[in-house]
Amino acid sequence: MSGVPDLPAAFADFGPAQLAAAVIAVYLVVGEPFVGYVLHRRFEGRLRTDQAARRSFYRRLLVLEWGLALVTLVVWAAAPDVRAAQVGLVLPQRWPGVLSWLAVVALLALVLVSTRTLRSGALAGPPPEVLRRTRPGEARHAEPPGHSTMALLPRSRSERRLFGLVGVTAGVCEEWLYRGFFLAVVAALAPGLPTVGLVVVAAAAFGLAHAYQGLTGILTTGVLGGVLAGVYLSTGSLLLPVLLHAAIDLRFLLVPSSALPAAVR
Repeated sequence: MSGVPDLPAAFADFGPAQLAAAVIAVYLVVGEPFVGYVLHRRFEGRLRTDQAARRSFYRRLLVLEWGLALVTLVVWAAAPDVRAAQVGLVLPQRWPGVLSWLAVVALLALVLVSTRTLRSGALAGPPPEVLRRTRPGEARHAEPPGHSTMALLPRSRSERRLFGLVGVTAGVCEEWLYRGFFLAVVAALAPGLPTVGLVVVAAAAFGLAHAYQGLTGILTTGVLGGVLAGVYLSTGSLLLPVLLHAAIDLRFLLVPSSALPAAVR
């Protein structure tokens, strides 16, 4: 494949695992956005009445992500002609290109700015006394920007411990699923697709997987997915994308609970 020699060149390379590989790829693009949306809405509903809702949700995420990652590993193991290097399960084969480095620097700068904003409490929303005076019909308008994302962030010490595991899990499992495995299937189904096309597909799939965060969340995570895909394709390895992804998620541990919206505490 021109520009990306380490990816499968034909879907036949997946051998007896072709159907399973295609089903998982379709699920990542179509099923995951729906499942994620339903689970997150149920979680947000439980937050109002169940103090253990966040910890329970973290555990569910751990089971779901590791479970899907393990199933996908089994599918890859059943693909006789797809080597470890073709799904990124090797050490970096080359240095990232200039564009990849620039994208990473821009991404890290954006992450730094967003973290400082969160720590400052600028997105904490209206104070509790204002929320108590809000009429039921106006409750939705009282939710701060990024409400779905902030509802996920840990408050207590026990929640922070579990969230740490969730952050590492997201780095490992999501990079394997959406960059390593998914792009191998896409490249095999569309031989000749240029690197830019693979990056766009990876960005779109990853953004849609975060549909529960609304349009802004889809665009933000889509950009993240595109940058990480570019880094992966530049290096031929999932190592750097995994480290970057985990670090980006774990940065939320730097945000004190006092800086988070009162409405979702």
